[in-house]
Amino acid sequence: MKEILRTTDPTIIAFAKAMLQGEDIEVFEMDVHMSILDGSLGILPRRLMVRDADHFMAAAVLRDCNIDPGK
Repeated sequence: MKEILRTTDPTIIAFAKAMLQGEDIEVFEMDVHMSILDGSLGILPRRLMVRDADHFMAAAVLRDCNIDPGK
């Protein structure tokens, strides 16, 4: 699995997941429960992971939605 997005903004995570799932790209969200450690401040970023084979297509989908996939 490869990281496609890392952000602290939950709205970007939800939007990116919806767009990727709409293109039949499986998405796994990591670090969801890290808010326990940061006291629900939202300072620890969440990550979206995709399969290696889907990484190129997922990055293109996010760029089309004006989300910087980072890597």
